[in-house]
Amino acid sequence: MEIVPRRTRDRRGRGMRGPGVLPRVPGTPALRTERERFDALVLSVVQVVDGRWHDRLGLVEYAVEDTPLVPDDWDDAGVPLASVVRGSGATPSRLVLFRRPLEHRADNREELRALIHTVVVEQVAELLGMDPDDVDPRND
Repeated sequence: MEIVPRRTRDRRGRGMRGPGVLPRVPGTPALRTERERFDALVLSVVQVVDGRWHDRLGLVEYAVEDTPLVPDDWDDAGVPLASVVRGSGATPSRLVLFRRPLEHRADNREELRALIHTVVVEQVAELLGMDPDDVDPRND
């Protein structure tokens, strides 16, 4: 009697096809995208910093953009990691973080979290007219 080895790959040798993880809710992605993971990181950092200084900050809108729009005659002074626009009257202040430049400067998830934290603290300090170390003493 001859033993035939069981096939673990398809006939072209490329392996199993289809999703490796099934979604919990049908019709939704099982894994979050890079943007969604980045947004979740930003949200966790912003909740801590804004929660501490909300009374002095007032209304601030936080946003994430992929990349900053820089003019054609931009010098090589560096790509901005964030932008802050002060509000006036009923218009809230707006703090925008730029996802791609931040991700480019971090080697792993913890470095990215620390960088986001540093940038948010620096921008909030600018809005408050304070030193970043006074906004968050853990800031390096």
